[in-house]
Amino acid sequence: MHPLMQNRAVESASQPGLLAPDTTGMNFYRADPVLTDLLRLHLPDALFRHIEPHLDRLGELAGGYLDECARLADRHTPVLHQRDKFGRDIQYIEYHPAYRELEKAAFGEFGIHAMSIRKGIMGWPDKYPVVAKHAFTFLFNQAEFGLGCPINVTDGCAKLLNNFGSEELKAKYLDGLTQTDMSKLTQGGQFMTEKEGGSDVGTLTTRAVQEGEHWRLYGEKWFCSNADAKVVMLLARPEGAGPGTRGLGLFLMPRFLDDGSQNHYRIVRLKDKLGTRSMASGEIKFEGAIAYAVGKLDRGFVQMAEMVNSSRLSNGVKSTALMRRAHHDAMTVAKNRVVFGQRIVDLPLARRQLMKIMLPTEQALSMSFLTADALDRAEAGSQDAAALLRILTPTLKFRATRDARKVCGDALEMRGGIGYVEEFATARLLRDAHLGSIWEGTGNIVAIDALTRAVGRHGADAALSADLHARLDDSANVPQAWRNRLRELTDRAIGFAREVASRTDNEGDARRATSLLYHVASAVALAWEGGRIHEMRGDARRLLLSRMVVDHRVAPGDPFRLAENAIQRAITGHLLGERSVGMDEVGELLVAA
Repeated sequence: MHPLMQNRAVESASQPGLLAPDTTGMNFYRADPVLTDLLRLHLPDALFRHIEPHLDRLGELAGGYLDECARLADRHTPVLHQRDKFGRDIQYIEYHPAYRELEKAAFGEFGIHAMSIRKGIMGWPDKYPVVAKHAFTFLFNQAEFGLGCPINVTDGCAKLLNNFGSEELKAKYLDGLTQTDMSKLTQGGQFMTEKEGGSDVGTLTTRAVQEGEHWRLYGEKWFCSNADAKVVMLLARPEGAGPGTRGLGLFLMPRFLDDGSQNHYRIVRLKDKLGTRSMASGEIKFEGAIAYAVGKLDRGFVQMAEMVNSSRLSNGVKSTALMRRAHHDAMTVAKNRVVFGQRIVDLPLARRQLMKIMLPTEQALSMSFLTADALDRAEAGSQDAAALLRILTPTLKFRATRDARKVCGDALEMRGGIGYVEEFATARLLRDAHLGSIWEGTGNIVAIDALTRAVGRHGADAALSADLHARLDDSANVPQAWRNRLRELTDRAIGFAREVASRTDNEGDARRATSLLYHVASAVALAWEGGRIHEMRGDARRLLLSRMVVDHRVAPGDPFRLAENAIQRAITGHLLGERSVGMDEVGELLVAA
């Protein structure tokens, strides 16, 4: 047993007699057959067969050793030291050994940060598509959410450098950002937010003054995640540049200079955060820090936006991971805890609450892979996919991150009072979930991005409409009546989004319109997946989830109507059960009144 585990009793999730069983010992990959189904739908067979043993390995670690490391790293937070033991003004951040173990798994064994940039990770001769990479993101973040940020920004830094950096900068820094050898790895950071505000990026005041081949930075950044990253991407205003985002340049700033000394910036303090406590976020003050321009100086904001969009997808996937972990926990309690002589899962009200946990989780999983697949196709050169990605990314980020807060809270409640105790994962899940809807743009900002920019400015709604209709055309084994219903809802959701985007005085409806796009798109995706999965292994249950989305997240509710009728009880029974459900049975429930 590893020393980090010696003081922690490891119990099986199904061990009889436990007061409140948890997921300890569960393999999160094997416990999630839908993940396997979706990967088979989106990936070539040879690639899926290659990564499956690695997913199985990560699923086992995430349900045991890495989960315990995450608990310890969350409790023993990073500490900023201003001087070394000799009294020199050399800043460093001390991390608990458990956090270092998490880094070894994410960056070293699985190379999640480098999978879509560097060839050869885990023995695959090529780079991995985004869909494959985010399967690993999804499993890892079920154990540890905080380190998800350093993984993502390291990936993002490497992409920015690869896409826009000079050959000299690439030669100097790219290899380190994509290393899986921990002794050679240089983690990345993204320093954006300033005191003036995070969303109004054009008001930032950090200055860049040119000095020969490099620049000197002066100013402050207010919320810098992975504060001691060895390579940082940030925005600053070159001296003499104009106002707003058009006057911003993108810069690479190393933590250490060529002579080994620290660059000229200080970590003022670390943030005392609600969640993601394992990861060091801090305030940074630049005192003539040396940095290098990346790409065209007048395109800095546009270039950085690529990293932000990639981060938003990753954010959606990570929030989905929190929901899946919460779902696993809730189901483990419900199936093993006996109250009043019955298992919780057999009690009608509990079953309804479990569906409120399951449904948004499955929606987010479908939308995450739909968006990741669009990114893969866009990077392969598809303009249609690029337009689709433009609207799917903020839509996923907006709704999935908000749903995660509710799902994680409901899962805590399913466990009861003990769920509020930090020995169990549910309290940490809930704390971490609140970051998702703030990170990379708050809900209002992202909803405006989806409506005003993606729909109103770029016309990306046409790409979404075309994609959803094409998926319905590609679902011939799904009952025609249900496909017709989804076509109608697709057209209505797109039409409402266009109406909201057409006038600035409609902005107050942006959140509702974005949610409707998400719900209708997920209902179509679930139907398309359900038909495909039924062809693979005879299980059409995802079609029932499609109906549940329409009934409970799209259709207006009557507060005086009983929510539980025979149809809904039958659908809930099939979804909470473990047996496969055939198309005939599902088809009847899809069109039943």
